[in-house]
Amino acid sequence: MAVLKVHDKHFVPYISEAEISKRISELAQQLDADYSGKKPLFIAILNGSFMFAADIFKHITIDAEICFIKLASYKGTKSTGQVITAIGLDTDLTGRHVIVLEDIIDTGKTLHEFLPQLQNQQPLTLKIAALLHKPEATLYPIPIHYLGFSVPNKFLLGYGLDYDGLGRNIKEIYQLTDAAE
Repeated sequence: MAVLKVHDKHFVPYISEAEISKRISELAQQLDADYSGKKPLFIAILNGSFMFAADIFKHITIDAEICFIKLASYKGTKSTGQVITAIGLDTDLTGRHVIVLEDIIDTGKTLHEFLPQLQNQQPLTLKIAALLHKPEATLYPIPIHYLGFSVPNKFLLGYGLDYDGLGRNIKEIYQLTDAAE
């Protein structure tokens, strides 16, 4: 078992690159079937979802568009208590099929606060595709229509997920092993 050290923490392999690739291919096939002829708009939430979004887009064969949005709930070092848009959405959603791409859903707070903003733009449909979901951590239930993996409430790293800015470029997903999580 290969242990990876990032900053002061140790991580062990959790989901392999092959498992991620296989699941993304399956999700892309499902999206192709569900959105054939509909030209959906994918909205990828930065920073974490960039690898998931890129790989989904490489695998789908339908006509589709993608845009990116960055959400934040912090000003400086303090939480504002509200999710704010840091980089705005510049595409009209009216009458569109919209799929939000998220790397991980844990408490669900970010999407719980962001989805009404999207609904106000009157999309025809609004669905969520998430690579990972931590059911044990969920405080704000969010309907996930396309899910890669359900995972335990552990700190994860890699494939877009970071620890203090590092680790996003790792092709696999690792799990924290330190006793003090």
